[in-house]
Amino acid sequence: MSWNPCLDPTVPMGDAVDAVETVIVPRARDLGGFEVRRALPAQGRQMVGPFIFFDSFGPAEILTGRGLDVRPHPHIGLATVTYLLSGRIHHRDSLGTDRWIERGAVNLMTAGAGITHSERMDEGAVPQRLWGLQTWLALPLDREDDPAAFAHHAEAELPAIEGEGVEVRLILGRAWGAASPVRTASETLYADVRLSPGSAIPLPEGVEERGAYLLDGSVEQGGAVHEAGRMLVVRPGDAASLRAGERGARLMVLGGSALEGPRHIWWNFVASSRERIEAAKEAWRRGDWEHGRFRLPPADHDEFIPLPDPAPAIDSGPAGKPQAEPMS
Repeated sequence: MSWNPCLDPTVPMGDAVDAVETVIVPRARDLGGFEVRRALPAQGRQMVGPFIFFDSFGPAEILTGRGLDVRPHPHIGLATVTYLLSGRIHHRDSLGTDRWIERGAVNLMTAGAGITHSERMDEGAVPQRLWGLQTWLALPLDREDDPAAFAHHAEAELPAIEGEGVEVRLILGRAWGAASPVRTASETLYADVRLSPGSAIPLPEGVEERGAYLLDGSVEQGGAVHEAGRMLVVRPGDAASLRAGERGARLMVLGGSALEGPRHIWWNFVASSRERIEAAKEAWRRGDWEHGRFRLPPADHDEFIPLPDPAPAIDSGPAGKPQAEPMS
């Protein structure tokens, strides 16, 4: 039978089908004129692939002072991905890493069993226009206790893909016929995409979970228009493409394989169990920098962020809405 009576000209087909499962409106907070918008974790959606935390900050003109001054603090059970659209940040960690994060480069810091780092804007870094993203990748169960590690890749090392009004910088993973040199603990997709007005990009197929965060402009999918400052989560298995509006668009495509289950989040810690978080809390509270689990960065050891007190309750489950504001 070649004719399906259930289909008629009014039924959407192909790109006209709305493949967006969830639209997330980030929670915004003002840090003294420096706005941070948090899309993940969100109510009802803890992760997209391994992405368990997604912050965008700026753009902001930093004219005087340090602007961004995050003292040494700990992490476990995750990898941080820092990607700047403009500006520069000074990163120091307990492995001895001392590096400036520049526009277009990517820093991947794997906490594993534990790491401490700081992110500052030294006097020589102002004035500047700071705009970027800080994301966390939750680690799979068999990698939670890995040794801490740090990797830096310059912009020129990341694959560039161009064609028909589309420019892509592939930060993590494999997509559109290219592969990033950055190694991750699980299958991960992360890309910086620019679309000229009216141009479109198909979201990679074969990736279990996919989403897109709109940095600028607007995109249309399935007849719906989505403006900047939104995260779109696409239904697994659906073919989908995003088409830019009349002003064009810039977006971050993200996703990867789903992890084995939800994670607990407390302050800067991510773990598969509350016991792991309790152990990390106690180690940081003790402050035994010489013999304990955590060390302070050799080049930034005169101060640190203490454990929150009173301690907020641990939050977990699919909603994954943290009670304490992480200091990424």
